[in-house]
This record gives sequence, C-alpha cells and structure tokens, in this order.
Amino acid sequence: MSNSFIFYSLQIFAELIRDVLYFPLWWYGRGLVNLVKGVGHFLADKQKALALYVWIKNIFRPMYAQYDWQGMLISFFMRLVQIIFRSIVMLFWLILSLAIIIFWILFPVLVIYEIIFQFI
Repeated sequence: MSNSFIFYSLQIFAELIRDVLYFPLWWYGRGLVNLVKGVGHFLADKQKALALYVWIKNIFRPMYAQYDWQGMLISFFMRLVQIIFRSIVMLFWLILSLAIIIFWILFPVLVIYEIIFQFI
C-alpha cells in the first residue's frame, strides 16, 4: 500500500511539473493558433450576419426595380447609409476581436507581474 502511494504520488507530481512547464508552449503555440482561428470564424460569421459584401455589391442596383432617377437615387443613399452603419458595427467586432487576441498574449505576463508585485 505504501509503495503504490509513493509511486502514484511521484507520477502525479511529475505530470504536474510537466504541465506547468508545457503551459507557456501551449498558450503561445497551439492555444494562440486556436484562438486566432476561432476569431477568424467569429468575424466571418459576423460578416455573413451583417451581409456587408452583399450591400456593397448591390449599391448601384435600384431597390424594388424602380429604374427612374428618383428610385435609383433613394436606393443608392439608403444602401450607402446601410453600408456605413454595418461597417461601423463590423469595425466594432474587429476591434473587440483584436482586443481579445492582445489580452490572450499579455495575460500570462500580467499574472506573473502581479505575483511578483505581491511578493515585493
């Protein structure tokens, strides 16, 4: 009983040491790559939800098939307003995504700084 307790305790301790040493490699390696891929998918989904490219592609097409100059003018300005508003929303999501990536990169450094600051 005593031998297995010591054996398993040493295995757990060795795995703990390995995990602590492997953490920075994972955080700045595979973890960062997964985060960037996730943010890319998130931004692609937001672009699809906003349909920004569709609005840009159809900016010069008249709405409701009104080909008179009044209908074309109203359609152009309505789409222009929609494109501006949707671009601002997309810019918000882009800035938020970049902030998350920067936070991911700086978080371990900030934690280590705070731990050292508490000891001083």
